[in-house]
Amino acid sequence: MKRVNVKARVTNLSILFVLCFSAVRVAKADFVFGPPENLGPPVNSASHEGVFWISAHELELYFTSIRPGGYGGWDIWFTSRASKEAEWNQPVTLGANVNSTFNTGSVVVSPDGLELYCEAPPNWEEGYGSVDIWVCRRATAADPWGPAINLGPTINSAADEICYSMSSDGLELYFADGFVAAPRPGGQGGRDIWVTRRESLSDPWKLPANLGAPVNTSANEYAPFISADGLALFFASHGAPGSGIDDDIWITTRASLSGPWRVPCRLAPPVNLSGLADSVPRVSVDGSTIYFYSSRPGGYGGGDIWQASIEPIVDFNGDSLVDCIDICDMIDHWGSDNSLYDIGPMPWGDGVVDAQDLRILAEHIVVDAADVNDVGGR
Repeated sequence: MKRVNVKARVTNLSILFVLCFSAVRVAKADFVFGPPENLGPPVNSASHEGVFWISAHELELYFTSIRPGGYGGWDIWFTSRASKEAEWNQPVTLGANVNSTFNTGSVVVSPDGLELYCEAPPNWEEGYGSVDIWVCRRATAADPWGPAINLGPTINSAADEICYSMSSDGLELYFADGFVAAPRPGGQGGRDIWVTRRESLSDPWKLPANLGAPVNTSANEYAPFISADGLALFFASHGAPGSGIDDDIWITTRASLSGPWRVPCRLAPPVNLSGLADSVPRVSVDGSTIYFYSSRPGGYGGGDIWQASIEPIVDFNGDSLVDCIDICDMIDHWGSDNSLYDIGPMPWGDGVVDAQDLRILAEHIVVDAADVNDVGGR
């Protein structure tokens, strides 16, 4: 029987069904990962690579490394590429305004590319703890980074703070505490994830809030990453229930930007592997790729940066076919919060099975031509 692509037909169906059904509920979608790929040289080296940040278009990469050629200890390096299919250029250090003979770790760049947040820049001894968050600014994306400025006692404390992620609007900064010193007061016991907010890009950061349970536990949670849609938070945990003593990557989701975070789930293999350090998750703007740090075999040094595709589960009935039966299954759950069918616009869904999900399914489906007529009759 002839096989045809029915993407256009399904798109038309999505318009019909979105007019017939409506609901706003909460769900955590299901997804799987492709085989992890090492970013390779020149990004990874025989030395350790650590915390990193990748731009929204995935063409610029800032990362920490102890490779030769820096200022001593951990430094922040920068590389770029012409396209997502191109090779990364040879990395360069960010210069003396950011790096020094002291360790400079972690890096977050604001969405407009004009602010760089990092840990322990050159004059860190003037700070509030052994590890503080500092900011470097520049007037345009073509200018060099200016001198580091301490974020001050509203954010930094004797407990140590390390920045990791910023929301897509630049108004939320996520960080972890207790890297060297004891955790800051008001936490859950171990290292915790905190968030600070500001009213606009020109306003100061407000007093941080602990994300609380169920995200933070008595174990050590760190390396948070907020997704572009703000509905998923990826983070690392050491010693959390279900992961033993490993460093593993977890995800928690929420129904809305003001909603509570749900009980986190540990990411499945091959992203997390038993007995290894897997952490520092970063997810592309469209949710199709996860970048992460890992000490797994196949790398170039002690710890490397890897990437893996994120694929929504579209074979709903598990018959190894993505066809009209899967379309009908989705239609049967239209308007619900069933996580199996909530696959769009991000792989973790948005809380309701609707036209967004049908469009994602259409991108993966090829059905028998005769079966197309069966959709409307079911």
